[in-house]
Amino acid sequence: MPDVRHMLAAATQQLGERLDAELLLLHVVQKPRSWLFTHADDVLDWDVQTAYANLIERRAAGEPVAYITGQRGFWSLDLEVTPATLIPRPETELLVELALQRLPDDAACSVADLGTGSGAIALAIARERPHAQVMATDASAEALAVAQRNAQRHAIGNVTFVHGDWLAPLAGQQFDLIVSNPPYIETADPHLGQGDLRFEPTSALASGLDGLDDIRRIVRDAPAHLHPRGWLLFEHGWNQGDAARALLREAGYVEVFTARDLEQRDRISGGRR
Repeated sequence: MPDVRHMLAAATQQLGERLDAELLLLHVVQKPRSWLFTHADDVLDWDVQTAYANLIERRAAGEPVAYITGQRGFWSLDLEVTPATLIPRPETELLVELALQRLPDDAACSVADLGTGSGAIALAIARERPHAQVMATDASAEALAVAQRNAQRHAIGNVTFVHGDWLAPLAGQQFDLIVSNPPYIETADPHLGQGDLRFEPTSALASGLDGLDDIRRIVRDAPAHLHPRGWLLFEHGWNQGDAARALLREAGYVEVFTARDLEQRDRISGGRR
């Protein structure tokens, strides 16, 4: 029977990706990453090898590692994810950074996260700003259930979860900051049928012929739910910065900007009421 070293080598060859092979093995054995360096010569039980082979087959068929393991790290949080939620991505952490820059460290404030999914953005902000009251909305009851479990898992109590479409649950309320990572892929984009995107909920990915339908709605409706001088920040595609800024200016926002991610691509735009 092969040892850990040879199991990983075979899985890496099958997947063409060493990291995925390692993550899946660590998930099966429920060990930290350091375990790989001290147990490379171990021969694992047959049931462990069989379970690992099954996971490698699922990954080889295209299923995302996050859905196979049921978890993904985001910010300082280890989050549960399911096929009902978008998989949190590192570039979205920029949205959290920009939000935190606009919130006081030690004073009360209010935040709304639209389309929260797994709760990644809302929970990251709430963890870093314990004096903030955060409302997280989603049109998917299944996604909200995942987000609530993530809040309980990390004992984050300053987030309220509300079922509803975009800003509808905010009726009669105003906030200091509204954030969102809405769908922004064009509905005809061929990437939707490739890679990990095939397994993620299309409703959380695509938004109209130009990908901007939901962003238009959010930009249009957010001012009614922002305190004077309140901020709206949202993620968008790398080629949508110009359009995002135009939408914000047309809606009367000021201090309009676009921020770039680590790959120097337009990623987050926003403006102030």
